[in-house]
Formats: sequence, C-alpha cells, structure tokens
Amino acid sequence: MSDTALRICPFCEATCGLTLTIDDGRVTGARGDLDDVFSHGFICPKGASFAELDNDPDRLSAPLVRRDGVLTEVGWDEAFAAAAEGLQRVITEHGGASVGLYLGNPNAHTVAGGLYTPVLVKAVGTRQVYSASTLDQMPKHVALGLMFGSPVAFTVPDLDRTDYLVVIGANPLVSNGSLATAADFPGKLRALRKRGGRLVVIDPARTRTAALADRHLAPRPGTDAALLLAVVHVLFDEDLVDLKHLAGHVNGVEEVAALAADFSPDVVADHCGLPAEDIRTLAREIAAAPSAAVYGRIGTSTVEFGTLGSWLVDVVNILTGNLDRPGGAMFPLSPIAPAPRPPKPGRGFAIGRWRSRVSGYPEALSEFPAAAFAEEIDTPGDGQIKAVITIAGNPVLSAPDGDRLDKALAGVEFMLSVDPYLNETTRHADVILPPPPPSRSAHFDLALNALAVRNNARYSPPALPLDGRPDEAEILSRIALVFYGVGVEGDPALVDEQVIAATLAKETADPQSPVAGRAVDELVAMLTAGPGYERRLDMMLRLGAYGDAFGTRPDGLTLAKLKDAPHGVDLGPLRPRLAEVLRTPTGRVELAPHQLIDDAARLRDALGARSDGFVLIGRRHLRSNNSWMHNLPALAGGSNRCTLQIHPDDAADLGLTDTAVVKGPGGELLAPIELAPGMRRGVVSLPHGWGHDRDGTGQRLAAGQPGVNVNQLNDGGVLDPLSGTAVLNGIPVDIAPAG
Repeated sequence: MSDTALRICPFCEATCGLTLTIDDGRVTGARGDLDDVFSHGFICPKGASFAELDNDPDRLSAPLVRRDGVLTEVGWDEAFAAAAEGLQRVITEHGGASVGLYLGNPNAHTVAGGLYTPVLVKAVGTRQVYSASTLDQMPKHVALGLMFGSPVAFTVPDLDRTDYLVVIGANPLVSNGSLATAADFPGKLRALRKRGGRLVVIDPARTRTAALADRHLAPRPGTDAALLLAVVHVLFDEDLVDLKHLAGHVNGVEEVAALAADFSPDVVADHCGLPAEDIRTLAREIAAAPSAAVYGRIGTSTVEFGTLGSWLVDVVNILTGNLDRPGGAMFPLSPIAPAPRPPKPGRGFAIGRWRSRVSGYPEALSEFPAAAFAEEIDTPGDGQIKAVITIAGNPVLSAPDGDRLDKALAGVEFMLSVDPYLNETTRHADVILPPPPPSRSAHFDLALNALAVRNNARYSPPALPLDGRPDEAEILSRIALVFYGVGVEGDPALVDEQVIAATLAKETADPQSPVAGRAVDELVAMLTAGPGYERRLDMMLRLGAYGDAFGTRPDGLTLAKLKDAPHGVDLGPLRPRLAEVLRTPTGRVELAPHQLIDDAARLRDALGARSDGFVLIGRRHLRSNNSWMHNLPALAGGSNRCTLQIHPDDAADLGLTDTAVVKGPGGELLAPIELAPGMRRGVVSLPHGWGHDRDGTGQRLAAGQPGVNVNQLNDGGVLDPLSGTAVLNGIPVDIAPAG
C-alpha cells in the first residue's frame, strides 16, 4: 500500500517542496508539492529523481574500514573505534593543528552540515580548513564583509517585483539559481517579462537564460569587473548616480568615482570585447528603470578579479538607489536569523588574519584556498597536514590539479570521510562513515533561507526511520567528542546540550535579547522533546526574527508550529532592513574598502594584456550538481554530457571533427566536441565535476561514462588574491584535433 510524505528537496539551492511516494518502506517516486508556500509545485529533474538517489545501490549503507589495505565493511561500533584510534594517534604525535578538514558543497543542504560541522571545526582547533567556498562563492563573502561588515549579509534580486534584471555570469534556467534561493527561477523570469519588465544577460555563451533575455551581451570571459567599472563610470559621467534612500548611509562615493574615471567604456571596450555604446546603454537603462537589480554569480566569482566583480555588482545597485528597496537587491530575513537589535556599529570584517604555511595565502572566512590543500599535505615541515577529514566533498574532482591532490591523499597518515559514496576522494580514506539517505534525514534550510527571494520557513521530519543506523548528526557529534577528549563512545547528546546551554547563557546575558534576564534552565525546559538537532532548531527559531521568544510573543514561530504547517509558513516578501545587517565600525555602507580600491590597480594593468588565444569556461547542467549526481540513470542522459562546446567556425578553423586535445596550465585531456553556435568565438566550455575514471571507486554508472576532469587543466597557480578563490573560468587553453 502506498503512502506519501512531504519534504524539501536537498539537491540544489532552489529548495523545492516535494511529495514523496512510499511503498513497502522505500521511496518510489517524487512530484512537486502544489501546496508548498515557496515552490508551489515546481520541480526539476533532480528532484524528480529523488527515489533513484535515495535507493542508489552504490550508496554505502554500512561503514568501511581499511584492513590490510582493503576497505572492508564493518559494524558501526568498530568503525567509530577505528576513527577515534586513527585521529588520536595523529593528534598525539603531531597535535590537532596537523588535521586538515575539507567540507563539500552538500553540507549547505543538510541539517547536520549546518549545525554540526561548525562544532567539529571548533573542536578540532585547526587552521587547516578548506571548503567548496573557494571554488565557488568566497569572493561574494569577502565583498559583502568589506562593504557591510558581515560576510553573510547576502543581497538577492527581488525577482517578484523588479522591473529590470541584469544577470551576469549565471544561468538560472539551468542552475535553478545560486546564492539566490528561488524555487522556479525560470517561472519568475518569465513573469518578469510578462509584466513588462526587462531581462539582460551577460555571458560569453548564449545559455538558456540568455536565449530568454531581451538583450544578451557576450563579453570575453573574466572581464566582468572591467565591464561593471565602465558602467559605474557612465553613472558618474552622465550624472546618473542617485542614492535615493541610501543618501547619508554610504561612505566612499567619491573614491569610487575617482577609481571609475580610468575605466570609461571606450577604454574597456576592446578588453571586454563589447561595443562601448552597449555598455553605456546598459548603465543608462539600469539608472532609468523604476526598479532594477544586478545579480552576479559563479561566472563573476571564479575569475581572476572575482572579488572586484562581486563588489561592483552591489556598487551598481547602490549608486542607482536599488539596494534595500522593493524591486532591487534586498537582504532576506531567515527564520533563524537573530531577533533584530537596535542598530549599532560592528567590528567589521577582515581577511588575512593568518596565512597558509606553504604559499602564504591569506585566510578568508577562517578558510584557506582549496587550491592550497594538496601542497599543505605533500610539503614536509612544521604544520604539515598529517590527517584529513572530508565531509560530503570530492575535491579530487572539484579542485584544481586533482592528480596532485590524489597523490597527496594517498600519503596521509590517516583519513576519515563522512560520505555516502566511495568516490575519487574517499577511496583514500581509512574509515568511511556513510550518512543515511535523504529520506531518513530531517531537513531545514539553515543556510539557504538566508538567500531566499521570499521569506519563508519549512521543516521536513524524516520520511522513513533510520533502521538502526546513526544519523549524520550523531556521526559528526561522535567525531567532535574525540577532539573534546570525551571519546567516541561518549553520549552524542552532550554536543547539543553544550551548544544549547552556551547559546542561552549568552542570550540571557544580552540586555537586547528577547530573553534577557531569564533563567537558562527555564528556557531549556521549554524546548521541544526530540533529537538534539530538533531542540537546537527550536531554540534558534524561538530566538529568531519571527520567533515566539520563548512564550513572550505567542504568535511567533516554534518548531512545533512548523511541524503543524507541513507545507511551510510564508513569511512575506523581502523588506528593507539595511540598518539591521550593517556591522561596519562606522555603521554605514563602506562603498570603497581600501583592499578593493588597491586591487583595482591590478585590473587597470590587465586592460592592455589581453590574449588572443582560446579561453575556457565552465557550464552548468540541469541534471547535475557538481560531481555527485552522475550515478543516477534518470540524470545520466539528455544534455547532461561532458563535451567541449565550441563555435562551429572555430571548430572548422581548427579542423576539429569528433575529439579535441585541450591543453591548459595544469595538463591536457581529450574531449568530444559539441558544436555550439551560441558560444562566443574564441571561447570553449567544459562542465565541472566529471572525470570518474580512477580505480577503486564504487559508482558504477558514473565510471561507465566518466567524462573528463576539466579542473586537471588548471594547476591552481592563479587565484583571486583577496578571496583565495581558484580561477576556474577564463583560463587560457590550446585546442587541437585529436591525433
């Protein structure tokens, strides 16, 4: 007999509501939840494949421990003991600073990743922390931190109300949106056009999003920052700057005007490969629109001037008065964001508080560049990484020069992976602890609610029981207890109790808190009964911007109220809240941080250094998400192919027919070509996350159609200096016929 269960899709940033079909204790289908307050029934192929991913026969269901060189299935007690023994051995000999952690992209999509990886990082006490952020989004964090004082003060386009949307370096019809959580992004773009709004897409390729646009500008890859500075130049030159409601709240306008003076459209046109008049028209239309929003994403981030480009996106929004107002770029309000306090100056944001051991890279947001991970493992000396913990990550495929990292991981003294698959990275682990499938895990979007284009709150309890295995929260808690000295056999509930007690003690001591002066024990007793993660979520909701303040606001949110609203709670459209998010020492927006002004000199020098060779960009697939969805039959076909897209005229000039040799700074590979008339001449594209051809992995379908690892073309030697983000787009390559 069939049953159904509601849950939020955890496979990308759109966070769509699903209705699962359950037969005989397993998920057999998924469709969109028509009553979901955020997605209203929208679903993409990834969500529709929920049952396949949940039931993937290659997904690990029991731990693996290396015995005599072979990963062997064992019981959970034995696996936890082996993990503790290996970690304690390394810590005893080399200290906790010798442990390196890598956190993959899926951590942003799970309750455990949001609540327990921070606890584990703190428990380890190492500065050797790496994540997918420096392969993806760190430039935006740094830009926001320097401007607003908070690296998580994300601005998102108010899609439902804007009159003029500029999408630069993003393809949301395929990605479903990124750093802008918007279920049915395609529908929102069509609604924009239907109500008379305009869409401009800036991308070297004529993507599906570009094909929908009123105007498509196709600049040379990596020139976004110069293009945006030219837009800023026009705004000042033609007296189009109008801060509107932001007047009196922004420092540095004159400094930005002086900087932009050197970047007129005529100066940057050849560098960008665009007519100067097209740049002027873009600036004029943004300024003239009743409301406008500029939205930049991975194509703007993963380039040599990624932080400058990410900064300039919001510089344009601010100079046209479109920040923090309906229809512009606004700040979401997550249901677990702390209840607002009276505005006051903050401590600001800093980068480079410490530097990496080998190359001296500055930290950003307490992380080192992922591109430095291999050298910190394989370079001898004090502080060398001797043990590695990976959580839901596959950096051998997702980071530059995976071959070097592959060899480095083979040489560590001990490696622990928390991962559902035996993949190109985890095959080196001494212990693999697999979390349960998503149907057996709770879901709440701790990170992605802070990026939602409409405020909402939704919670999904597990659709199916755990069947005796530990959930991911328990797995990560037990590892943390090793570093806290309690031992892996300790009660994992201790972690939650410690976090709850510390959080409530801080809140009750804060005179601005909604629970100021109350007894901690009283508040603890009010928390929901249930697993530790539910108690922590209940606490965060109650203390949050919409919370009940532990009974003080009876209509406020609690976890119990979310459970009583299985389709979610709509918290309304985005609202102006700049004063709430500012954490700069001046209490004002810092439009011209000196780090960014100084880095612009590097951009000025680059204007005359253009190469006429081929450059490589990445691309997204609707049926893929990085490296971990290539093992599902439902997602393996269609357009989800690892091909080198190239303009037909370029292919003809090079004599390409079937396969091309692609050579980059880090190596070369063979790739089948796909003629793409919408690609800019001189630009080629390969998707990210492929290369499933290494021995010793357990994903059979992926290995059967492995594709090639585009990141192996990249030696990791070129980074955006402010954020440490690897330059993955706009890298020079040579193309030739195979043979």
